Amino acid sequence: MKTALVQYDIVWADPAANRRRLDSVLDSMPAVDLVVLPEMFSTGFATQPEGIAEEAPSATLEWMKEKARKMDCAIAGSVALHDAEGYHNRFWFVKPDGEVTVYDKHHLFTYSGEHHRFTRGEDRVVVEWRGFRFLLNVCYDLRFPVWSRNRKDYDAAIYVASWPSVRQFPWDTLLRARAIENQCYVLGVNRVGKDPSCEYAGGTAAVDPYGATMAACASGREETVIVRLDMEVLEALRAKFPVLDDAESFEIKQS
Repeated sequence: MKTALVQYDIVWADPAANRRRLDSVLDSMPAVDLVVLPEMFSTGFATQPEGIAEEAPSATLEWMKEKARKMDCAIAGSVALHDAEGYHNRFWFVKPDGEVTVYDKHHLFTYSGEHHRFTRGEDRVVVEWRGFRFLLNVCYDLRFPVWSRNRKDYDAAIYVASWPSVRQFPWDTLLRARAIENQCYVLGVNRVGKDPSCEYAGGTAAVDPYGATMAACASGREETVIVRLDMEVLEALRAKFPVLDDAESFEIKQS
């Protein structure tokens, strides 16, 4: 599976401008099966979402559907969304036929107050696409290994993020840890640039099940990398070294 990881500088609080910028990136891209965009890619990361979050129905979701259809690929990323139920940090995985899988960020970033305005998602979400099963995660979810624990139900974990450069080392390290402990591919897509609160260096990377970096964007620069995920390689590793067979069986109880 050919996957494009898009690292770019998000225009603050301007969905239309961000869609235009992404049009230029995606329209020049070779054929791929999946495009992954950062967290809140249409606005930037906003913990005070009033006047910034998109209103439902989202023009960005319609844009994702149209791009997925034209490119014959899936497009994934999160947006700040406001609907009748409140504010959501909502991850959309959009397929070319218009099917949309939804994951609402579970671990809201309490350090910045995200939990005060956004509604936490309760469901762990896996979506199948062209022979791969993807676990959907957003930013702070990366720090919680139990939430990401592979129950033999996924092959690649996606983490879309607005992860500040001051905490770059944990981002780089945890992407590799999640890949090794779960015997899976990990796709981590982070932004670059600045918003009113933070600076971002990126660190966008694809990591293989051994924890090795397959491809990575340059630090601090807008860049797209394309990587091929290989199911045969993954299945061979799992057969040769079946770590997941020895993992404890468990359920997550919500508080």
